[in-house]
Amino acid sequence: MFRLSAIAAILAASCSFAAIADQFQVKASSSIAATADTLVLLVSPDQLNANPQLEAISKQENFSAAHGKTLNWLAPASPYSQYQRVLLLGTGDSAKLTPYQASLLGATAARSLKGSAANTIQLDASLIKAPIGQAELLAQISHGIDLASYTFTRYHTNKQPSKVRQLHLLSAEQAATEQRLAQLTALSEGVALARDLTNEPANGIYPETFAKQALELRKLGAKVTVMDEKALEKAGLGAILAVGRGSARPPRLVIVHWEGSKQAPVALIGKGITFDTGGYNLKTQADSILRMTSDMAGAAAVLGTMHTLAKQKAPVNVVGLMALAENMISDRAYLPGDVITAGNGKTIEIINTDAEGRLVMADALFYAETNFKPRAIVDIATLTGSKVGALGSYYAGIFSKDDNLVAQLTQAGEKTQEKLWRLPMTDEMLPELKSRIADLRNTGSSTGASTAALFLQQFVKDTPFAHLDIAGNALSSSNRGLQTEGATGYGVRLLTEWVLTAE
Repeated sequence: MFRLSAIAAILAASCSFAAIADQFQVKASSSIAATADTLVLLVSPDQLNANPQLEAISKQENFSAAHGKTLNWLAPASPYSQYQRVLLLGTGDSAKLTPYQASLLGATAARSLKGSAANTIQLDASLIKAPIGQAELLAQISHGIDLASYTFTRYHTNKQPSKVRQLHLLSAEQAATEQRLAQLTALSEGVALARDLTNEPANGIYPETFAKQALELRKLGAKVTVMDEKALEKAGLGAILAVGRGSARPPRLVIVHWEGSKQAPVALIGKGITFDTGGYNLKTQADSILRMTSDMAGAAAVLGTMHTLAKQKAPVNVVGLMALAENMISDRAYLPGDVITAGNGKTIEIINTDAEGRLVMADALFYAETNFKPRAIVDIATLTGSKVGALGSYYAGIFSKDDNLVAQLTQAGEKTQEKLWRLPMTDEMLPELKSRIADLRNTGSSTGASTAALFLQQFVKDTPFAHLDIAGNALSSSNRGLQTEGATGYGVRLLTEWVLTAE
């Protein structure tokens, strides 16, 4: 089965914003590709020592076969003499390989091959006996190659054409490898879509253009509804309308529903502030406001997850709501001290116009619970700077009163290495949200991340609810692991894993 790389597949379906440095056309086969010029050979320390030829070259080059270590062997001797080069890729103790560690091997391979003359690549993991099985091992390596090959070059005028390479996966379990490869290709596409949207500047992605991207999911069988200003007014969603009022680009609430089962749905809610000036509480730090093109990374993660599930034809019922607005300054913008009315009827005193994300999310949470009766609600948002101060980019913060939901999401985060750390959200903090003139104020006085989560909780009645604060996780300053410089697509892999395994 041939399949295009993640970005190429999106380009075939719609007007994508991305390009990649390398594209890999992948085929799983039970036989060696006769035309391959490059061999990527996975080796463990045990297998290295069991093969006199490999042991000799490894000693000569001081190659240990530790996890992620590589050795380029040019003009190799028999039995590898059909290849121009062999890339030895160390797995470390193969008995301890996890799916995530396998995907990291793919990322290493992609970066090692970048800029090389390799055109047709044979990937051979037959020496490795991993507990995850050969099909999972090979598919995860391909997944890592996809994610590490991503780059965003839409606005470069001197970009070179992408190099297209053939990647052959040698597999004794060809059918199983192809099946798993298709699932992970859909996941790669979802991550790439989230990265595309988050990498876009504010004049490329704003509520209307984001909504147009979401409408593409209809081609995959998802139901997509875009609520414009009139629909938002009719539904009484005054919080999202207030935040978007200051912009010439009006707000939207985008709803994507994938009904792959008859079970009650889970709801995913994404914050989609396509640019955040801070409003009249203007952001004053240049580096901070420059990053605010990424303040819609939560909504991007939800859309990427919905793309993945729809492409996989996953047997799950999921509804994704993306609350989209620009937080701007104008003669129509909402002001500090204003009182607005959210969709559930609660009144909110605006203490700080830069605490806008929780307002658009509040209406989306209320709308999701009221109209879809979900069995669980999870929101994802670049919400607070205090979360970054607490956890940096090492973990996303998770806030919930439901221990079971926390356990499920934390486990999904461990498996995908989009890790979560539980932070407090208790009713003893509620006095911080008490307003003299309204039901609530939109900021607390001290515990920023926790009171922000508690504010959101006020718009969910009885449904198990968790809030994920991904401030600090949405962008990366360098290529590392599965991430590339710029947008990370954080949350797509986590949410997909949770949805597919949630009880």
